Amino acid sequence: MKVALAQIVCEVGNVAANCNTLRRVAKQASGEGCDAVVFPEMSDTGYDMKTIVEKASTWKSGPLQLLQELASQLGIWIVCGLSEREEGDVYNAVAVVNRNGQLAARYRKAHLFTPIGEERFLKRGDSLTVATIEGMQWGVMACYDLRFPEMARSLALKGAEVIVVPSAFPFPRINHWCTLLASRAIENQLYVVGANRAGVDGDLWFCGSSRVVDPYGVLLASASEVGEQLLFAEITKGRVSKVRGSMAVFEDRRRELYTL
Repeated sequence: MKVALAQIVCEVGNVAANCNTLRRVAKQASGEGCDAVVFPEMSDTGYDMKTIVEKASTWKSGPLQLLQELASQLGIWIVCGLSEREEGDVYNAVAVVNRNGQLAARYRKAHLFTPIGEERFLKRGDSLTVATIEGMQWGVMACYDLRFPEMARSLALKGAEVIVVPSAFPFPRINHWCTLLASRAIENQLYVVGANRAGVDGDLWFCGSSRVVDPYGVLLASASEVGEQLLFAEITKGRVSKVRGSMAVFEDRRRELYTL
């Protein structure tokens, strides 16, 4: 499976302009023969809490409809971080749209980023999501979720062969970003696909560095720290099986000593 990672710059609050970016980059990924394209966290609104609450869309209209149309027209899977409004609540969400333009899975961010007060504006999700994309099992996370190894392990135990992480990770913690992506891949013997923002939203300067890490910790593709970039990587079930077969981490777990 050929996967594209879209490291993009967003305009805070300018949903129309951001949708134009999604359209342009999705077409580029399709033109490169990709099976799936992954966009960062909050690609529709930018990452500013008050703006997200003001501009969030219901998923019966707005940016999700555009992604569904693009997926159907281009014949490509799209994974994208979006705002989601449902009645009086707003979620930091990830949409998984299949080649036919159908919403195949929805994830709502479980771990809200308390250092900037995400929990004061948004509602937490309360479930894990694993979606089948081109015959591979993809677990879905978002940004801060990456710091919780229990979540990644739970997704792996649910069958995930890939963990996808749309993010808006900032520069002060760029080393954390790179280390955590590699750690989650190595300890769970799966691919980790981290699509991060570039650019600046208010006081937040995002560190880019989108990347794909394979089940053995090999860096397959990486972007620069600044600016837009479209990355490509090939991922296969065979690589997951080979790594897991060479080192039986899951079989060797001492489950009597710890639980999830």
